[in-house]
Amino acid sequence: MYPVGISVLRVEDITEALWGSKVSLATISELNKKAYVHIEAWRNRPLQGGYPYVYVDGIYLRRNWGGEHENMAILVAITVNEDGYREVLGAAEGMKEDKASWVNFFQWLRGRSLDGAKLVVGDKHLGMLEAVGAVFPEAKYQRCTVHFCRNVFSVTSRSKVKLVAKMLKVIRAQESKRLPGKSESRG
Repeated sequence: MYPVGISVLRVEDITEALWGSKVSLATISELNKKAYVHIEAWRNRPLQGGYPYVYVDGIYLRRNWGGEHENMAILVAITVNEDGYREVLGAAEGMKEDKASWVNFFQWLRGRSLDGAKLVVGDKHLGMLEAVGAVFPEAKYQRCTVHFCRNVFSVTSRSKVKLVAKMLKVIRAQESKRLPGKSESRG
């Protein structure tokens, strides 16, 4: 609770409500110190194995800094590992989704042995696009279909959203650009 901005005093109140007894402030502080050691070890672990496909995004969370709330970008990279499971490669706080923040994030991942990325998938944020080209010049970039669909729906009238959603689903399911029943013309 504390790392996401809930004050230590509030954590004490919540533990009393949940378990019927308070956990002292000193105990909470000690537990936080122990947890941070494990969190930092995980965050800075060497990345082993091949990660040809990397999905990235910036997630905005509201953070409490000494009683003041502000939005904070958390930059996240996820992959599908060799066993077919999703794996979080890294997450880091950045003040915004600008090129400098993304370059720092990607260089941090590279420094932990993220090599061989062939495709980076994201929301087509300009800072991210520039950073991918700077840090992973050998990788191709693809726009995330979820973000693409959100953009389409944002300019679609409410009465047409279901129809447009069905059309997008058909388009994404096609195996080629050729329309079914049509032959390719060469001209």
